[in-house]
Amino acid sequence: MRIEKNRDRFVETAIDDEIVIMRLDTGSFFSLSDTAAAIWRLIDGTRNEDVIVSQLQRDFAGNGATIGRDVQEFVSELTEMGLLASD
Repeated sequence: MRIEKNRDRFVETAIDDEIVIMRLDTGSFFSLSDTAAAIWRLIDGTRNEDVIVSQLQRDFAGNGATIGRDVQEFVSELTEMGLLASD
């Protein structure tokens, strides 16, 4: 399943290597850096979790199982916050 952002629920801007997101309904701000920012950038509506994990393994030379768990947890958090579309 492809992962998509709910673009009508937030605005974002990049500041150096960091991504700052503001939820439009609450005004809450989130700051993403390092791996979280890399995952966020890879969520473009065309990739699923497996593709994102594979790309992160190449970019960070990390353990696939660990990266997979981290991606799954982060995607779940973003979905709970309403930033990602859910089925």
